[in-house]
Amino acid sequence: MQVVTLGPAGTYSHRAARAIDDDVAFRESVSAIVAAVDAEEYERGVVPIENSIEGSVTETLDAIADADVAVTQEVITPIRHALLAQSPNFDTIASHSQALAQCRSYLETEYPGHDLEAVTSTAAGVERAREDPTVAGIGHPDNAGDDLEVIAEDIQDRSSNATRFFVAAPTSARSEGGGKSTVVVYPNANYPGLLLELLEAFADRDINLSRIESRPSGNRLGDYLFHIDFEAGLYEDRAQAALDDIDAIAENGWVKRLGSYDKRHVLY
Repeated sequence: MQVVTLGPAGTYSHRAARAIDDDVAFRESVSAIVAAVDAEEYERGVVPIENSIEGSVTETLDAIADADVAVTQEVITPIRHALLAQSPNFDTIASHSQALAQCRSYLETEYPGHDLEAVTSTAAGVERAREDPTVAGIGHPDNAGDDLEVIAEDIQDRSSNATRFFVAAPTSARSEGGGKSTVVVYPNANYPGLLLELLEAFADRDINLSRIESRPSGNRLGDYLFHIDFEAGLYEDRAQAALDDIDAIAENGWVKRLGSYDKRHVLY
């Protein structure tokens, strides 16, 4: 099957996507990837959802809330950032905004006077370094090739740095089987105890929530929807009972069941 993910070739998203299939196509934004899967142009799309240092990727949260897609798998890959350049003499450091943030302490200590340039991906930053001797890129050390030096390795602020990716698919591929599930809830309401009611629906069934994130609905100021990951399959009676309560809480809004899935680790 052909998989679409963030390009160009060599991004961490590309590495995660190759765990699904070697036939990988590229788009320049998460929203474009999710839209392409929604339109069934591709069977699968791989998008970053959460980083262990910088937290959730809001573009992904918003894209999957707006689209009609399923989540069929999560892929977790370690992030090893290196500083790559034609020589140690450069004055600009280019990479994806998340990579720059994940290396913030290193950059502030070692290169406090250098310009930081946010580009569409880590691979795009490395390409900038290939094209311009005054630019260094942040990316995986394997991306250096024969024409760039690895100035420094493992420059991320924490050695445990890892990113979690969602594998998005058309809704026909949605599954109720798996160890985890994701739903998006738009209550279309705001009253004292609303969030507590959402949490209690799962706590009362002894279901662990591994992530809950609020995002603006875009309808009006102060109006939110909630992304919820929980450790149970949609096939389970306790999950169905919890979601029955959620449906009642969101009776004036909606509940989107993205599906159940299992986890895959990519170690390289």
